[in-house]
Amino acid sequence: MENRKKISFLVPCYNEEENVIPLSEAIISEVEKLERYDYELIFIDNCSQDKTRENLKKLCSENKKIKAIFNARNFGQFNSPFHGYKQTNGDCMITMCCDFQDPPEIIPELVKKWEEGAKIVCAVKKTSKENRLIRGLRTIYYKIIKKMSEVEQIEHFTGFGLYDKSFVDVLKDLDDPAPFIRGIVAELGYQRVEIPYEQAKRRAGKTSNNFSRLYDAAMLSFTTYTKSPVRFFMFFGIFIAILSGVGLITSIVLKALGYGGFDLGIILSAIGLFSSVSYIGISVIGEYILNVKTKVTHRPLVIEEKRINFDE
Repeated sequence: MENRKKISFLVPCYNEEENVIPLSEAIISEVEKLERYDYELIFIDNCSQDKTRENLKKLCSENKKIKAIFNARNFGQFNSPFHGYKQTNGDCMITMCCDFQDPPEIIPELVKKWEEGAKIVCAVKKTSKENRLIRGLRTIYYKIIKKMSEVEQIEHFTGFGLYDKSFVDVLKDLDDPAPFIRGIVAELGYQRVEIPYEQAKRRAGKTSNNFSRLYDAAMLSFTTYTKSPVRFFMFFGIFIAILSGVGLITSIVLKALGYGGFDLGIILSAIGLFSSVSYIGISVIGEYILNVKTKVTHRPLVIEEKRINFDE
């Protein structure tokens, strides 16, 4: 029992009554294959409306190494997991989804790469059993964000993986009211390796990843790690301003030389000129918003209603 390294498992969940017990059994089974390791298994529940919390209470009463955090309400798909990361205390942390789409079977491989010296082991979806259309749209999204981002992005990386305690400590020190772990890993991660896996279908239950949640994730990534859209509208505004200015001067000169009938051209050029100024102004404001948006709010990531087995 002495000098055993401790692995912290962090599992965010929302309405996963059919999955929390089987997943805990699967994770513990994989850890038991690793003889030299202790573990803690933390579930952070984002205000589930089914029997998830009842099942978690049962798990915690039977095994003190299983811990639970109950959020006072649903704080979203980014804040809740990030708060959970900050509650771990192992030598490394493994985070995974509760629906079995992140396979517990690759836990030994994650640990092996860590023992070989990697500080971050990213599990990357090389293939997936999800809908082909959704897979295709995700691929296009990753390609676009990778091209536009100033920070290297990891394609088909959802956050599933292993993080050394040294990197978890970096996460704990971050004061970010809108954390996006995939981008943070790409931006601040070091000694990083990737391992491929096939994403399975959800084992049970219904996914909460609707269009709104997927859109939130996409926009958070865009606004956090790209300036290209803002810059595009800036230069587009400048181009329209120049074009409109030339058109306006040309129309006025031609009218002064006696070529009538250019009143409409003058009006359209003037409208274009003033519109382009608006584009430029909005883009400049956008630059400031991009720069200060993470510094103006200091709300807590979540508010906890209850935590279980955190006595130490």
